[in-house]
Amino acid sequence: MDVTHALAAGMGGIRTAGDLVARMQMSRGMRLNEAKEYVAGRLGCGVRDLSDSYAMEQLRGELGLGRILDHSNLHPGEPNAMYAKFRIAELLGLRINSVERFKDLAGL
Repeated sequence: MDVTHALAAGMGGIRTAGDLVARMQMSRGMRLNEAKEYVAGRLGCGVRDLSDSYAMEQLRGELGLGRILDHSNLHPGEPNAMYAKFRIAELLGLRINSVERFKDLAGL
């Protein structure tokens, strides 16, 4: 897990797509390059775009995947926090425990 965290942090975490790549590595046991290709395919961008903070800020905003507040302004109606996790689970085809727990508690 330390290696996965170091590589994800090295990609910039949520500022880019490091968090998404790390999720795929940890949840599906993917190797780094395989996880990057999977995430890029699901986001509809190139693998090189995953570490471009400007490109990912725009893409994360368009897809509702959450953004860092000190990096960009959050606008009314833009997804943040829990809703961003719902979108990540949906887009990457993942089961995220907090999303499933929220659905259970909310009766969704």
